[in-house]
Parts: sequence; structure tokens; C-alpha cells
Amino acid sequence: MIHPHTEIRFINDQVGHGVVATQFIPAGTITWALDKLDREFTPLEFKKLDVLYQNILETYTYRNKLGNLVLCWDNGRFVNHSFKSNCLSTAYDFEIAICDIQAGEQLTDDYGYLNVTEPFTGFDEGTERKTVYPNDLLKYSEIWDAQVKAVFSEIISVDQPLKSLISNSTWKTIEDIISQKIEMASIAENYYNPHYIVSV
Repeated sequence: MIHPHTEIRFINDQVGHGVVATQFIPAGTITWALDKLDREFTPLEFKKLDVLYQNILETYTYRNKLGNLVLCWDNGRFVNHSFKSNCLSTAYDFEIAICDIQAGEQLTDDYGYLNVTEPFTGFDEGTERKTVYPNDLLKYSEIWDAQVKAVFSEIISVDQPLKSLISNSTWKTIEDIISQKIEMASIAENYYNPHYIVSV
């Protein structure tokens, strides 16, 4: 579920529509959390679908570490890519604002951590990176981890409208990380390796 203080707005002719904050969202806020209405499709289920549905899923889903395509039921599926994203995923099925997001500002993800299957060239934002690759999650995980760690302690300090979607065990993990009882798991744990075969 996407943060409730957001809405869909037309951004420009290049990206179309996107998710925009309707009020100030401070760094450390959980901006999206996996919930019970989000639907997963296994690779096998995906292959059995008509091309029409496959195209929709290729456009509006991300792949989790199991290789399943996750379709967000709400406006979360309209979050656009940015090489300078203001939201980042974690290893705990939620995303976090890594900087303050002002009212009227677009919420963005770096699609490099969404297990894309084919490279694509993003819009030029003046960054060194111009293309998203399937292995970006491994290549840039240390950078993304550092950005998340920089604001992680704010999770328990700021208002969290999505807290009810975070399980008690995950919230305990968050508190243990902040109190330095345990290390934060790396975003690299979300990586899906399509060539990995589980032996039985």
C-alpha cells in the first residue's frame, strides 16, 4: 500500500502520470508496504496468461527474490523510476523515504532494485548512470544500504500511517536495528537470480 498522503498526477509527456505527495513526508517515513491485497504471480502462472495480461504485468509489477511478479493493487504501481530516487526499498517488504519529500513532489523508486529482466535507458537526470540493468541490485546495494541506514533511525520518530501493515516481528526487528542489537539486512537480499536452481 502506498502512503495515504499521495495521489496520481500527470507529470509530463515523457513519463506520463506518477505518484505525488499531497503533503510533507519526512525522511524515514515508510512510503510503501506490501499488504494482503497485493498479488503475486509465479513465473509459471505468468507464462500461462494471455499476452494482454502478460504485458500489463510487465508494465506494472516488480519481481521479488523468488522471481514472482508482484502487482500492487493501489497507486503504488504508478511510482516512476529515477536515478535520484527519494524512496528506497528495504529487505523487509517496505520502502522508506531517504530524504524529505515536499508536497507536490513526485515519489520515485530506482528500478535498478526491482529485478528488471531487460536493460532500459532512463531519462537523462544528469547522473552517471543512464541505463538500468538486471544486476543493478547487486552492483549498487552498498550505496542504497548506506542511504537507507542514514535515515533508518527516523522510522520510530516520525508519523507512520502505514505502521499497521508492518508485522510486530518486523517492527521489533526495526527497533533492534536502531538500538544496534542487530545489523540491518542488505537490500541485496531482494535480488532474484533467474539462473539459480533450487535442488530437491
